[in-house]
Amino acid sequence: MTTSPSTCRATATPDSFRDGLVALLPDLRARSKRLCADAATADDVVQDTIERALRFEHRYERGTNLRSWAYQVLFSVFVTRWRRRARDRRAVERLAGDPHAWTVPEAFIPPDAGHGALTPSTRRKLDALPEGFRAVIAIVDLEERSYRDAAQELGVPVGTVMSRLHRARKLLAVQMTEERDAA
Repeated sequence: MTTSPSTCRATATPDSFRDGLVALLPDLRARSKRLCADAATADDVVQDTIERALRFEHRYERGTNLRSWAYQVLFSVFVTRWRRRARDRRAVERLAGDPHAWTVPEAFIPPDAGHGALTPSTRRKLDALPEGFRAVIAIVDLEERSYRDAAQELGVPVGTVMSRLHRARKLLAVQMTEERDAA
């Protein structure tokens, strides 16, 4: 028994799930092209969709409509990529417009200074932060290590590292804005 792309109801075997996804590829590509309006991006979205579908195959309820499930996965991938792109664009715009970047431009770093050399003003602001915030900024931002490394070194969960880093960066931004406004 073969499944047509229009019905795509999978049976209990993993092969039929994969066969159903393969049969849906043209439909997934067409829908992705309508969403993305760019063939290359659409193909990336389809590839991510298939990857995610295979990774979460265990969540697919056998006997339900595979096409609907795959379309939902595709839409979720599309929205996630769109949000990430918008967030990245906002971050770049904010950094480009910030005259008080908190690390010294590489052209002004003395050759004997480390990669994470800071301006004296920024160093004072960093030193004024509570120890937990200061430590996480030093590990993640200055030493350019992963959240996991920071969590292991500090003996806290990764979520705590992420939270402290967010709050520490926010505190630094407020301090720098206050200094700029006072000048």
